Amino acid sequence: MARIGIVVSEFNYDITYLMLQKAISHARFLGLEITYVFKVPGTYEIPFAVANLLKRNDVDGVVALGAVIKGATKHDELVASQTARKLMDLMIQYGKPVGLGIIGPGATRMQALERVEDYARRAVEAVAKMINRSKSLEEKKFAGETVFIE
Repeated sequence: MARIGIVVSEFNYDITYLMLQKAISHARFLGLEITYVFKVPGTYEIPFAVANLLKRNDVDGVVALGAVIKGATKHDELVASQTARKLMDLMIQYGKPVGLGIIGPGATRMQALERVEDYARRAVEAVAKMINRSKSLEEKKFAGETVFIE
């Protein structure tokens, strides 16, 4: 059974709490074991928590959940883009998948609420698929025929 951690932002918690509940439910449906739920103050802090979880031997992948709501400035764009960039870097650094379940930038509160389930489920599914496919790649070997990892 694959083991995952979930990192969830407390900022916009009316939205991210719902995302967390959907992610937990979907992870259990997929047969994933949730070893940690790590709450952080905001989306900007998500990479720090993800890095700490990816270091652990009892975590095969991490789901990152947040909601970056559009404000009067471009702060939402900065936070969302830098967070996503760092999460990609951490995936490569640790060789473990990170599911991007961060709504925004540019989303209104209403748009974010409409996307809660989709973003949470897709992030969990991405991590589950990448954990399984990474394990599959380790088990297979090229022997003259193309190897498909699906």
